Amino acid sequence: MGFVQAFRLALKSLTSSKMRSFLTMLGIIIGVGSVIILVSLMQGMSNKMTSTFEDLGTNRLTISITGRGSSRSVDVDDMYALYDENPDYFGAMSPTVSMQATVKQDTTSYDSTTVTGVSEDYQSIQKYDLSEGRWLGYVDMEKRSKVCVIGSYLAQTAFTGDALGKTIKINGNAFTVIGVLGEQDDSTEGSSDDCLFLPYTVASKLGQSRVSSYIFMTVDPTLNTQATTILDNALYKVFQSADFYKISDMSEMLSSMEELTGTMTLLVVGIAAISLVVGGIGIMNIMLVSVTERTREIGIRKSLGAKRRDIMRQFVIEAATTSACGGVIGIVFGAVVAIVVGKVIGMNVTPSVSAVLVAFGVSVAIGVFFGFMPANKAAKLNPIDALRYD
Repeated sequence: MGFVQAFRLALKSLTSSKMRSFLTMLGIIIGVGSVIILVSLMQGMSNKMTSTFEDLGTNRLTISITGRGSSRSVDVDDMYALYDENPDYFGAMSPTVSMQATVKQDTTSYDSTTVTGVSEDYQSIQKYDLSEGRWLGYVDMEKRSKVCVIGSYLAQTAFTGDALGKTIKINGNAFTVIGVLGEQDDSTEGSSDDCLFLPYTVASKLGQSRVSSYIFMTVDPTLNTQATTILDNALYKVFQSADFYKISDMSEMLSSMEELTGTMTLLVVGIAAISLVVGGIGIMNIMLVSVTERTREIGIRKSLGAKRRDIMRQFVIEAATTSACGGVIGIVFGAVVAIVVGKVIGMNVTPSVSAVLVAFGVSVAIGVFFGFMPANKAAKLNPIDALRYD
């Protein structure tokens, strides 16, 4: 018996008892569908996180200086000098001052608004777009001008009409609005649109604290490692210890995140694969029942000259066909569910070709593996005993 004929017989066997065939394939359908769903969702989540990190800028280095317990220190002029000495590595730099500030417009307070002191380069580092006005300038830093740029949430809720030229109070000090950022999120309270930026020279004075955080933007992400080494050497030379400062590389954080999501994907796929094993056991069980039901048929075929390998091939192909059909249904089911779930949670999910091919290959392999024992049992039947079986 050839492969094509054995395959046709397998399909005929499946269609002759549709409900039993479906129940036999159910474990494979659930297993393959689970693998497709979980892999697709994990890849979608990974792509979303990667996109978020890339939007933030993978060529950013963030420096936090504690200096606690040390008699040594670095100031803004020292960091700008380091920046100016390495134009081949650094494209922009901004001191940052995060403030605990009270923001008020008339009698209304905005407690959730984040207030940050930055330099004129901060806009290019963060890739902010302005919907109105201008960004903070070098002159604003030098003159300690009481001006600010606000997010779209404040522009829409704190002011009636155009916000440019109007004033808003920060810790009781009146600041003039010179720019409004374009909408980044959904312009709700506490979102990334609920923000306010002012010159770092003013922020450090209002907050009564020295600047201890800096963002450097490298010319290219491939230079992050060398740029980190330059910063590390300069800071270590001052503090004589790495305990007083920390340098964070966005590209390294992205790599670590991708490694973590990869590990999580393997873990959840491993858990989902358990149902594939259960499905394989179900196929083996049904095939053993099938061998018992078709004992006389096996005896007749053997008496007509069928060899052991012919009988074994027939039952292995039948088991593999059952598993493969379950795998195809599971792939379709998993892909549809993954896409629907992705849309519901607002994530772009596309089942990968590699996941589909692997899931289908595994389903067929499971059918062959678990179908071997029943096939071997059928092949070893004595034709005389098989013909006598009732």
